[in-house]
Amino acid sequence: MNEKSATARGLIHDVRRRFEDAGLADADQDSRILVMELLGLSHTDLVLRGDRAVSDENLSRVEQAVLRRLAREPVYRILGSREFYGLELKLSSGTLEPRPDTEVLVDAVLPYLRNTIARQGRAEIVDLGTGTGAIALALIADCSDARAVGVDISEDALKTAAVNAAALGLGARFATRVGPWFAQTPESFDIIVSNPPYIRTEVMADLEPEVANHDPAAALDGGPDGLDAYRAIAKDASAHLKPEGIVGLEIGYDQHDEVKQVFEQAGFFLVEARRDHGGRDRVLIFSAKRD
Repeated sequence: MNEKSATARGLIHDVRRRFEDAGLADADQDSRILVMELLGLSHTDLVLRGDRAVSDENLSRVEQAVLRRLAREPVYRILGSREFYGLELKLSSGTLEPRPDTEVLVDAVLPYLRNTIARQGRAEIVDLGTGTGAIALALIADCSDARAVGVDISEDALKTAAVNAAALGLGARFATRVGPWFAQTPESFDIIVSNPPYIRTEVMADLEPEVANHDPAAALDGGPDGLDAYRAIAKDASAHLKPEGIVGLEIGYDQHDEVKQVFEQAGFFLVEARRDHGGRDRVLIFSAKRD
């Protein structure tokens, strides 16, 4: 680090330049997030104290993080956690890193969850492929009369989800089950949600290193046409959905028609579709009962 980098503001400038020189996308954002998080600075702190000297210990911590980012490790993997729907969630090697687009699924499902609670006083949710627990925890954090079961084939992911639930004070209303889809969940639910693997197998080799080398392949690979998980969920969902319940799914931007067809063939009806922040198809809501 050069002398200019001895302050937080100078350090951000230096890190940004190194990221830009390496051709990393979002160099400005990543440099700010890394430096500010590692130094424990808010945006206000940066304005008021950005010219103060950074200790040698903190310079070393930032340098280690920069080298990891230059090796194409994602920023939030380096930091070990990421915010989702206002909740700070720990990450692990067994979890998909939650993305902002998945918050659209939470937005879409919440009105149905609130209506269910208004109608019957409580609600039961299952989150298939829960990972960090992001979707389920965001839903029950908003609705104190809701409980959720997080299902995953990864025991590591479920341990991480349980840690997140406990840290957020939601452990009493969140349970975990290890296994594929509904295999370990004999009961029925008011809400079934999932952000399943939906990338076509042939595309996996073309993913950016940040994704390919750090998100678990099992959370990404949706089979030859990207629809394997949707078929598995659709096949058994009706047996696990209460009469007034809904199924909320994240989908790939080009999968609206295909996923709709899979669920219609299983006896479901599309009741709502939503686009993500980039204007692309991202969420489908199904009911087993036509309104």
